[in-house]
Amino acid sequence: MSIMEILEVKKISSQEELEKAFAIRKIVFVDEQGCPPELEWENEDVSTHFLATMDNQPVGACRWRKTDAGYKLERFAVLKEYRGKRVGQALVAATLADLPVDAPYVYLNAQIDAVGLYSKFGFAVEGEQFEEAGIQHFKMVKK
Repeated sequence: MSIMEILEVKKISSQEELEKAFAIRKIVFVDEQGCPPELEWENEDVSTHFLATMDNQPVGACRWRKTDAGYKLERFAVLKEYRGKRVGQALVAATLADLPVDAPYVYLNAQIDAVGLYSKFGFAVEGEQFEEAGIQHFKMVKK
């Protein structure tokens, strides 16, 4: 690993970039975590998508969308070999920076392992632990 690895997060603007994001999500959620594929591919057309690259290699993805409740951050996925390299933090920061400044209610469903990451950005656990796609989660709300 070189010290010069360049981590970038950009808002997806092409079908090619979107397919790279979907490929990452398939590896992480469907293959690695066993999520049902039909649950993974929903609301894509109403979401704003992001792709993280390291040295121009796609390494992470996420999205946000407006819901009846507010703005929901979703589908944060980082390839296993790039975890612990601040990719998740870069994705969260980029997503939050892209939301409207007056976004009144920002929330997400965090896998238990990711609660610490989101809390660094001002999210707080709200309510009881629950299961989504066979994985334990907490709802977290930006304070």
